Amino acid sequence: MSIVAFIPARLNSTRFPGKPLALIAGKPMIEHTYSCTRACPEVSDVFVATDDQGIFDRVRGFGGKAILTSEVHPSGTDRIAEAAMSLGLRNDDLVVNVQGDQPFFSPVLITQMVQPLLRDGAIPMSTLICPVSDPREVEDPNCVKVVTDNQGFALFFSRAVVPFIRDARLHRTYHKHLGFYCYRMEFLTAFAALPVGTLESVEKLEQLRALENGYRIKVVETNLDSIEVDTPADIKRVEALMARSSRP
Repeated sequence: MSIVAFIPARLNSTRFPGKPLALIAGKPMIEHTYSCTRACPEVSDVFVATDDQGIFDRVRGFGGKAILTSEVHPSGTDRIAEAAMSLGLRNDDLVVNVQGDQPFFSPVLITQMVQPLLRDGAIPMSTLICPVSDPREVEDPNCVKVVTDNQGFALFFSRAVVPFIRDARLHRTYHKHLGFYCYRMEFLTAFAALPVGTLESVEKLEQLRALENGYRIKVVETNLDSIEVDTPADIKRVEALMARSSRP
């Protein structure tokens, strides 16, 4: 069994055009994401899956591996499915999806996420959540909230506030979704053949396609957060974190 990571990257983002090539501390964001992913010891190889020749060339320029894909994919998962199939991965291989807007994260996150699929061959897919520490994120639609069942499988993902606390006297810890997935290759092939789901279209969350079609998603809770770059303003936040982490 191999564990291969893919970073989906497209140039045309509505909120942040050219995001993968935006400079963070002098390097394009996609290079930071690639380096963090490559540092995970469980991952045997890393590829950027992109529809843009400029991103492809930039990745190859810093010594990374890249695969050109179709421009018409509805989600990053569909994009990496094409890339993974082009490599001829086996059904039992594991495919890791690291969102390209994750330029500064601990490789331990990937280690934690792949463990359920290594232990249990019946689990098709896993992802990560962490407790929300900033109350402002609860109302932020860019922060995807997650609710799970008693066995740690996802019940729902939403940009809305879930669960809704009807009784204000009750305390509730909200959990947010981090931009990482692990799939068994056999499941990834099946997922890419499914039509885009209704809830997926409404929320713009690709993982809902799996839930809508009866697949279970194992959710791994971690105390390690990962900052996402959604807007140009987020770059300064990432650079500040990088500067603090590099201090002796």
